[in-house]
Amino acid sequence: MAELPPLPAEEAQERILHDLQPLPDAWVPLEEALGFALTADVLARRTQPPWDNSAMDGYAVRSADVAQTPVTLPVVAVLHAGDQPTRAVGPREAVRIMTGAPMPPGADAVVMQERTRTLPGAGLGLVEIQEAATARQNVRDAGEDARAGELLLPAGMVLGIPELSLLAAQGMTSVRVPRRPRVAILATGDELCRPDEEPQGRIVDTNSVAIAMGVRRAGGIPVVFGIARDRPEEVERLIRVALDQHDVMLTSAGASVGEHDHVRPALERAGVAMDFWRVAIRPGKPLAFGRRGATRVFALPGNPASSLVTFELFVRPALLRLGGRPSPLPVPIRARSGVDLKKNKGLAHYVRVVLRWREGDPWADPLPTQTSGAVRSTVTATHLLHFPMDAMSLHRGDPVELLPVGWAP
Repeated sequence: MAELPPLPAEEAQERILHDLQPLPDAWVPLEEALGFALTADVLARRTQPPWDNSAMDGYAVRSADVAQTPVTLPVVAVLHAGDQPTRAVGPREAVRIMTGAPMPPGADAVVMQERTRTLPGAGLGLVEIQEAATARQNVRDAGEDARAGELLLPAGMVLGIPELSLLAAQGMTSVRVPRRPRVAILATGDELCRPDEEPQGRIVDTNSVAIAMGVRRAGGIPVVFGIARDRPEEVERLIRVALDQHDVMLTSAGASVGEHDHVRPALERAGVAMDFWRVAIRPGKPLAFGRRGATRVFALPGNPASSLVTFELFVRPALLRLGGRPSPLPVPIRARSGVDLKKNKGLAHYVRVVLRWREGDPWADPLPTQTSGAVRSTVTATHLLHFPMDAMSLHRGDPVELLPVGWAP
């Protein structure tokens, strides 16, 4: 397999997602279901709102009584949100009503407060209606959000904040979505140390921290296994442990062809069938992907920027698919290149950029450094500019395709 040319990024993504199915579902609290897709249709349990109600503060009236204005009407009642009407609105009467309060019987319109003038009078006083109202004006219909028994949200719908709010309005506290994928994370390398250790000539393992946060943001449960030293038996032992009872395993570094790159042979000895191990991109060329049983395995590059970029392009979509997303790949947007760019053919470059608006157009400004070994080459980036593998130059102002990054705030 080593002699095969690296795969184009699009083919690698297709292979990863080809037969990947959502995980078995479970009842999950609403606050934990954000970003996951429904595994079954949800029917409305109740009509919401249960009655016609006012869309604003004003006066509930019969529209026929205010067809010609100005007209003065006696105020016979006051309704706040949460009240229930105790009397109907008779001919040439008005009820003071607040936003969200139920419409009283007999009334078919609401005149907004700003189009009225209060006048002294007996009881609750008088109101001068200064603008005509038509039937149903400023009235929210019963069942505007949902009617009991109707399809509320279909299976496959990705749950955002409004969708979860809609379910909460139905009195639901949990929902059926795929369970969260468990993701094992293993870093490799003698040169690494934990963030809480004195480096003493070593490099802090930032990849495990960043990848764990990326996993969590994509809906997964990260399980960090620490650092495997550059000894074949230790790498293989930890890989075997990490493979058990996890839906996805991610390794960091050690997947290339160097003298101390033990990950790929250890994966194969552990029973992982490798699909590919190089992708025609920069940063992130030494990326490996395989599977053992139902567990998907990604061997990510060791350089911090390469690790983050390959996570975004290949791992994040896989986690989103496990969470039920039918279309897990990021949706590209169009912008203009903020600078001239050049490269050789053969590799697609994913340039870390900041999207800015200038004179009504979106422009992509590359970060000052694109070094794959520097964490700072990803800080403040909002998108990846796709510089196609067969292209050699881009000029300032040229149209470009941008992919949003999940690590952005």
